[in-house]
Amino acid sequence: MRHTSKYIFSFCLMLSLFLVQAQETPTTKTTLTNKTETKPVKTTPKKAATQEAKKDSIPAKTDRYGVRVGVDLYKLTRSLYDSDYKGVEFVGDYRLSKKYYLAAEIGIEDKTTDDDRLNSTTNGTYIKAGFDYNLYENWLDMENIISVGLRYGFSTFSQELNTYKIYNSDRYWGELPPEVSGTKYSGLSASWLEVNAGVKVKVINNIFVGFSVQLKTLVTNKKPDNFDNLYIPGFNRTYNGNFGIGFNYTVSYFIPIYKKKVVIPEIETKK
Repeated sequence: MRHTSKYIFSFCLMLSLFLVQAQETPTTKTTLTNKTETKPVKTTPKKAATQEAKKDSIPAKTDRYGVRVGVDLYKLTRSLYDSDYKGVEFVGDYRLSKKYYLAAEIGIEDKTTDDDRLNSTTNGTYIKAGFDYNLYENWLDMENIISVGLRYGFSTFSQELNTYKIYNSDRYWGELPPEVSGTKYSGLSASWLEVNAGVKVKVINNIFVGFSVQLKTLVTNKKPDNFDNLYIPGFNRTYNGNFGIGFNYTVSYFIPIYKKKVVIPEIETKK
């Protein structure tokens, strides 16, 4: 009986120890698991600096500002096929803002007008100044221009009446031969307003090609006595009264002066 009680006591002791061990093991694992999950991740200063450098490595978009100068190829090459014309026109613009450009043209023309009744030669200089507004929205590093603009033009010139024909109402005798005149009229001038519409496209590096059309109306026109200004340098011929039309085809070179960062408006996020 004594030995039986001893065995029962030993069995109960072992069972108690096993139950205690079974209860302590899950608690310990849970504690370790919780500690592992809630442990904060520390970012070293070196890693934070690297991430900041990556953000700053994206270059900001900039616009170039400067002067563009060129020449009108139409007037320059016209003398090759038109013996009655010699002339050259230089063009230029300066970028004031994202959309606005100061613009000017200056030129020299020598034009002989051969009409049914007379032949005259006009020689003089002109200058036009105004502005252009760029309607085209460039993207990336494009610098193309689709513009409308306004110019005020002024010209000083002289005219020489080479020959003229006297009208003969008697058809029996036929047309009289032209009379040689050689009369020269100096100190003439004219001014006008013109609306300009054109395109400029960058082809390589800083080289641009472009063309424009101008609609003009005379403001002032100083005429000689007993004669008329049949052609005005910079304005073109005056056969249509006070209205004129012009055209040019240009090649120009852009000289950059400085750059300006493009400010992108921030987009407000609704919470």
